Amino acid sequence: MTQQMPERIPGGGIDLSHLAGRGQTGSPVGAPGSGPGAPAGQAGQVVDVPSLVLEVTEAGFEQAAQLSTVVPVVVELWSAASPASQELAPLLEEAVRALAGRALLARVEAETNPGLAQAFQAQVVPTVVALVGGRPVPLIQGAASAEQLRELLAQLVQLAEQHGVTGRVNAPEADADAPSEPAEPVIPPAHLAAVEAAERGDYAAAVAEWEAVLQKAPADAEARAALVQMRLLQRLDGTTAEGIRSAAAEHPDGVDAQLGVADLDVSGGHVEDAFLRLLDLFAAASEDADRARIRERLLELFEVVGVADPRVIAARGRLANLLY
Repeated sequence: MTQQMPERIPGGGIDLSHLAGRGQTGSPVGAPGSGPGAPAGQAGQVVDVPSLVLEVTEAGFEQAAQLSTVVPVVVELWSAASPASQELAPLLEEAVRALAGRALLARVEAETNPGLAQAFQAQVVPTVVALVGGRPVPLIQGAASAEQLRELLAQLVQLAEQHGVTGRVNAPEADADAPSEPAEPVIPPAHLAAVEAAERGDYAAAVAEWEAVLQKAPADAEARAALVQMRLLQRLDGTTAEGIRSAAAEHPDGVDAQLGVADLDVSGGHVEDAFLRLLDLFAAASEDADRARIRERLLELFEVVGVADPRVIAARGRLANLLY
């Protein structure tokens, strides 16, 4: 079963950003390259590696996570007993090699590395997840065609670039005839204005464009996912982590201040902290208008993280209990 490439780096799964050396305190939140999950800048960096395809174990996984600040690291959880794993492996390797150093493949035998399989929430094998700056990006579970893999990895490279991961790895066996640039994913014409606004950092325009798309096509799930992401970036644009947290400390009962911290926490992957903060704030709020605002923000952050995420499901259940 293939899984559509998300328009954002989700908060689900493990957080390996501490291994990847992400971020500096004091960086402006919402600046270009500092969106949710954005790693420290590694623009143009070239790193020598022994191979574009690495066999990785739990003991050596930290090195792979560190490389994800330079290029996307595609993690393939496989099993020798799985026919689907055997079918997928050569196709995935070919797709990674075709990127000519813009991505790296880390192959993990799931049965002998159960900790990694559990950390990546692999329910079946093969499962393929990417790391971008230490943040997991789900790709596929089960079988996939060569064409699907090429398209997904092209989108992955584009997503990585949006989060400042623009380096390369150099391996001795890299194919000199491979294209230097991956094929760009096709952007639907209706989405083009919104995508261009986001790329130039004009989040207000991007929000307006995505809202216009949804007015014409309310069922466009891709547009809805992009809209909630852009709204989050718009709210954080021009702020700093220190400023947001200082305001929340000075106004512990202030709805605006606490909503700001929740946005910041989700952008940094601290999803449970964000949900707990807003649920406690909702429970303590006495004004209907405040409760409505908090509930609306919770529902939007649920979409940012992913409605199928276990933390979203748990938080949604508690919100339902508080409502009824």
